[in-house]
Amino acid sequence: MHRKIGACSWILGNASDQQIAESWQTAGLNGVEYNPIRGAANASATKIVFDDHGLSAFSLTPPDADLSSPDASIRKAAIDIYFWLIDFASAVGSPIISCHGLVGRIAPITSQREEDQNLIEAVAIITERAKKTEINVVFEVLNRYETHQIRTASEALDLITKVSQPNLSVLLDSYHMNIEEPKPADAIQRAGKHLGLYHMADSNREAPGRGHINFASQLRALDHINYQGPIILEINAPGSNPFSPIKGLGYQENVISQLVESVRFLENYSTEQAA
Repeated sequence: MHRKIGACSWILGNASDQQIAESWQTAGLNGVEYNPIRGAANASATKIVFDDHGLSAFSLTPPDADLSSPDASIRKAAIDIYFWLIDFASAVGSPIISCHGLVGRIAPITSQREEDQNLIEAVAIITERAKKTEINVVFEVLNRYETHQIRTASEALDLITKVSQPNLSVLLDSYHMNIEEPKPADAIQRAGKHLGLYHMADSNREAPGRGHINFASQLRALDHINYQGPIILEINAPGSNPFSPIKGLGYQENVISQLVESVRFLENYSTEQAA
């Protein structure tokens, strides 16, 4: 199955919308998972740039916000950020926003039970608001080095059951699954109709084929569940800090080269399947 391919904008660091659009067009991508900066980004202007380069806004990456904090004022501020993201999604033409906990908080401040309940309640509020403007929410499953909540497909499906909103689904990422799932392809099968978005990066967070992940099994699983969404590349230039895309001189050129390589990898897979 031929799929549309996008990439997360944050992987190009502090690049402008114009630089992102030109780079994505050069790499042969169809769209962007955009990371807007609150208070600085103009959705209408961003949409014009993407439209001019034939790119769709597939989804939006959220700013960091703590939805499960035991401090009610912090949770409210986090929910307000997501309300802003929903409005931005409507203006830029994105049908999906991504949602997750505060990246890097890997232990509860109070208790796991209390913070899990806080997360459920916050996500319910966000999805209810998103539903009013026909925006879908995907909850991203991270790994143990980035979160203390929702690290497997099964945990994400449990969250969906508890939130009970029709516009909530799961975002699975090959890089995170490589750490947390015994069999990532089985996790995709388990998510099934609830898989709303798929992120791709190899075990070293570089282009597929540069690490040890079995992508053929994951792509077959996507086909088997009839996943209709795009593949979103979330690769990084080589380097030590997993929370920053800036890896030294020439990192942007490295990322663009890896995007081209990733598109070729996926095209070759599609050709092989069609043969």
